[in-house]
Amino acid sequence: MNKVFHDVMAAISDIEDGASVMMGGFGLCGIPENLILALQRKGTRNLTIISNNAGVDGFGAGLLLQSGQIRKIVATYVGENHLLESLALAGKIELELVPQGTFSERIRAGGAGIPGFYTATGYGTLVAEGKETHVFDGQMYLLERALTADFAFVKAWKGDTLGNLVYKKTARNFNPMMATAGRITIAEVEELVQPGDIDPDAVHTPAIYVQRILVGEHYEKRIEKRTVRKASS
Repeated sequence: MNKVFHDVMAAISDIEDGASVMMGGFGLCGIPENLILALQRKGTRNLTIISNNAGVDGFGAGLLLQSGQIRKIVATYVGENHLLESLALAGKIELELVPQGTFSERIRAGGAGIPGFYTATGYGTLVAEGKETHVFDGQMYLLERALTADFAFVKAWKGDTLGNLVYKKTARNFNPMMATAGRITIAEVEELVQPGDIDPDAVHTPAIYVQRILVGEHYEKRIEKRTVRKASS
């Protein structure tokens, strides 16, 4: 089976309205920029986006917010996206905030075929509302359900034509686990090589989890900056 796509629009052509899509990345690092931009161009609507954060205004998942294509977001941190804040407060988008460790484990469980797990995180808070609880060794735990998606967008540094992937440094964030939890995983890479060119011991995501792969272009690779005082002259 040939997994290589030369046209990003062809790679996402079967993503229909109402689909759920996982998007790798942490902050502005390791974001599948080309796939997100293509999805915006395609105009698919009523999407459920599962992402650590919602990008920023006008970049990453923020592009899909800007074009009104997202119905629901499942995320851990949304503080850098003012548009999402205004939409959520106005009740125009559904927002599910999840503790980051729980978020990570829900995706890992989904990829492993585990339907749910118990965690103490969030007990006694809004996170626990409507969830089953259980006592283990005198401590209360919440039942959290696994997360899976129709599609997973991941961004890797290097991949081969079979779909084996290698991530560079902090881009190895949510990408590897999301690759396991999507029914169809689409990977964009900076460099595409032939089978055997990647040391098997260096592979982070085995090819069995990847259904489509393409070479991305024009990566911005933005850097998050926090300014706490004026720069000295």
